[in-house]
Amino acid sequence: MDKSYKITRHVCPRNCYSACSILGFTKNGQLEKVTGDPAHGYTKGLLCAKGYNYMNQVYHQERLKYPMKQVPRGSGRWQRISWSEAIETITNKMIELYERYDSHLSLALNKYSGNMGVLHHAMEGFFNGLGNTSRAIGNPCWAPGMDALHYDYGACQTSDMEDVHHARTIILWGVNPVWTSIHSMNYIYEAQKRGAKIITIDPIYTESAKKSDAFIQVKPGSDGSLAVAIAKYIIDHELYDLEFIEKHTVGWNELKEHIRQFSMDDALKECGQSIGAIKFLAERLCHDKPVTIWIGFGMQRNMNGGQNVRAINSLAAMTGNVGIKGSGVQFGKRTTEKFTFQILNYLQKDGIEKNEIRTIDMNDFALDVQKQQDPPVKFLWITCRNLLTQSSNIKQLKEVLSAMELIVTVEHFLTETVQFSDIVLPATMLFEEWEVVSSYWHHWISINQPAIEPYYESKSDLEIARLLSKKLNEYKEGFSSFPSHLTDEEFIEQEFTDTLYEQLHIKNWRELLSGPKRVDHSKTAWEDFHFQTPSGKIELYSFQAKKNQLSPFGLEPAGSQMDAQYPYTLLLNHEPFRINSQFLNLNSFKEINQEPSVYLHPKLAKEKNIQNDTMVKLLSKSGEIIIRAKYSHDVQKQTLLIYPNHPLINKLITFTPSDMGQFVTGGKGNALNNVHVNIENLSN
Repeated sequence: MDKSYKITRHVCPRNCYSACSILGFTKNGQLEKVTGDPAHGYTKGLLCAKGYNYMNQVYHQERLKYPMKQVPRGSGRWQRISWSEAIETITNKMIELYERYDSHLSLALNKYSGNMGVLHHAMEGFFNGLGNTSRAIGNPCWAPGMDALHYDYGACQTSDMEDVHHARTIILWGVNPVWTSIHSMNYIYEAQKRGAKIITIDPIYTESAKKSDAFIQVKPGSDGSLAVAIAKYIIDHELYDLEFIEKHTVGWNELKEHIRQFSMDDALKECGQSIGAIKFLAERLCHDKPVTIWIGFGMQRNMNGGQNVRAINSLAAMTGNVGIKGSGVQFGKRTTEKFTFQILNYLQKDGIEKNEIRTIDMNDFALDVQKQQDPPVKFLWITCRNLLTQSSNIKQLKEVLSAMELIVTVEHFLTETVQFSDIVLPATMLFEEWEVVSSYWHHWISINQPAIEPYYESKSDLEIARLLSKKLNEYKEGFSSFPSHLTDEEFIEQEFTDTLYEQLHIKNWRELLSGPKRVDHSKTAWEDFHFQTPSGKIELYSFQAKKNQLSPFGLEPAGSQMDAQYPYTLLLNHEPFRINSQFLNLNSFKEINQEPSVYLHPKLAKEKNIQNDTMVKLLSKSGEIIIRAKYSHDVQKQTLLIYPNHPLINKLITFTPSDMGQFVTGGKGNALNNVHVNIENLSN
């Protein structure tokens, strides 16, 4: 390697399983190359296509360079302004609204997962430092599944992917890691070489299904009925692991009686399976152990999404596939996030343990903002998300945004949301800032250090928070308690504890600059069998769920969710070359990410007289769109599929709450896969 390069360590902060460790190579202040970091024990020096294209993102010709204001909003008439003018305008509006309403409740923050680093909690910390404010809460990603794991096991834990080497059976239930978690596939392929059988359960014949030993094509949202059928077969044939059940679960007898009341024929009809498929799955779970079950996020984005996950939890428990090497339910976890999150805790007044946040449902933001009238929301800060491509009820949302007095968005590019803002502030990227990042999937922690100077006048969320706080305190001492004097590195210093250092086997966070470290945590989830439920065991009957007006049982059939006027289920699946709207503008991906298309089975196309590669109309209760139709044998006849790479798709979506989410995240999940549509041939 040319020694004239400066080599720096980075970590991808996107909302992804891998949180890949990256090496940056710079020369003369220019980033010239990125590679994977071989020191990372999970990603092992490999990146996905997005990661290898980061350099093109950093120097993209459309990247925002300066603060700008748009007058009037939505006109497209942008004017470059200085940072001084931007901060002055923003803080003046904050002060004006405070004096008008005698509080900061008219200020709202809407932030999500554009950057998963710890220091990117800076804007939450800044808002906390003002006192009582309004905040978008909830989670559009994994809320129902998180609740389900907490009801049944008491917390969310995952095993190391290395643990899958011990599995004899691996079930990929509603997850497509070939596209969405490529680093995990190396571990799965290795297990397959050792004799493990891979089974994919999914409504779509995905790329992962095509590489599996068996594929079960389930009807969308009917996973609970599939699990009920499997459980009924296991109980009827006494295949369950009674020793495990008696030692580590509560509620078995109640669950057993509960299952016996359901009809096998009804369950089979609801999930679209034969008794042969049920027998196959039941026997794999009971006789070919240990079994690893990986639950994807898409499956729990249904009206019964949390219950679907609880059903799978129950199957794992009754078959003894928990806490043993190579077994368990994989979904996501927070066990590595042992930071202090001091960045959140600069409260506005001494002696107050927690500011009161006026919560606004992130997944039903438009409706919930309209409900807040004492005082109304007049100022909106958006960062780390593209609100107008990630929300339902778009027409209503635009009406709500139009009533705001000031909308500020922090961004890299001129997104749909920026175009509906008054001020845009250019944000730094990972090669231009300090950060510390962990994963919700593996147990490694990495430090991100600056490799190059910020692009033109871009600044990090943390630097922006400091500027705002400093300016507000010039108006009135103590108006903001967010510290403007601490450096990025001092903020990082505060996030580490002696316990975390001990678990990482280091003495100071700067040792992470020599390479990522694994948190000293069990490689097998729940191997101590100390579950964090009230009973200390897996709860097949949950009093917590019952108290929250949910079924106490993990296993419930899905029931019918069809609509005669809109008889087709529209699924929105992730692609391998972007994360929602991120990376969509890369020149190298534009040929891959072509215009959005809806995929339908040729039999349905024949019935509707729809020709391949022609334009069709999709209609839902929320609206309609014109889109290109393409034939696919990967979907079922009653299922349509879109890879959502265009904001027009949001016109079809009204917020539909899932059954769970409030227990852990504070708001119900968004049932994005409960979109029912009709399809029309435009030539008729």
